[in-house]
Amino acid sequence: MRLLITSDTHLPVRRPTRRVLPDPVWEALDAADVVVHAGDWMDPELLDAFEERSARLVACWGNNDGEALRARLPETAIAEIGGVRLAVTHEAGAATGRERRCDARFGPDGDTPVDVLVFGHSHIPWDSTTPGGVRLLNPGSPTERRREPACTYMTAEIRDGALAAVQRHDLPPGGAGRS
Repeated sequence: MRLLITSDTHLPVRRPTRRVLPDPVWEALDAADVVVHAGDWMDPELLDAFEERSARLVACWGNNDGEALRARLPETAIAEIGGVRLAVTHEAGAATGRERRCDARFGPDGDTPVDVLVFGHSHIPWDSTTPGGVRLLNPGSPTERRREPACTYMTAEIRDGALAAVQRHDLPPGGAGRS
C-alpha cells in the first residue's frame, strides 16, 4: 500500500507570484493508495481537490486553517491502514523532548496508542522513533522551505502490517506546479 505524506501546503498564497503545489506532489497523490496531510491547507478548495483525487485521505487541520477547514477536519485524525495505527496532527511541539511528549500521548501506555504519528507545523522534515516505538514523521512542506535547503514531502509503503520504505523527497527550487 503506497502513501503520500505531506503537510503545510499553505495554498493558495498570493504574493508577487502565486504559489502552487508542485507537479511531483500531485503525481505522488495520484499514485497513492492513502494520502496523509498534517494541516495548514489554508483554502478549502485544496482540501476539495485532495478529496476528489485521493483514494483515501487521512488529514487534520493546522494552526493557519480557518473555520471552514476546522469544520471539516479533526485536530487529530486517527486511522488504521493495513494493520498500522496512524495518528495525524499538526503540532508536536519543540524538537527538544518531542519523543517523550509523543510517547506520553501516542505511545503504548498513552491515551491514543499508535504505531506512527505524522505531524507538520515546523516545515522541518523529521524521522525518528520514540523509546516506546512510535515512528514520528514530519514531511516538511512542499511549498515553503523556510530555513531548509529544499521544499519536501514523503512517501512510504505499508507492507505486512508495518510501515516501510519511508522516503523524503526534495523538490527542485521554483519547481513547476499547478494549484
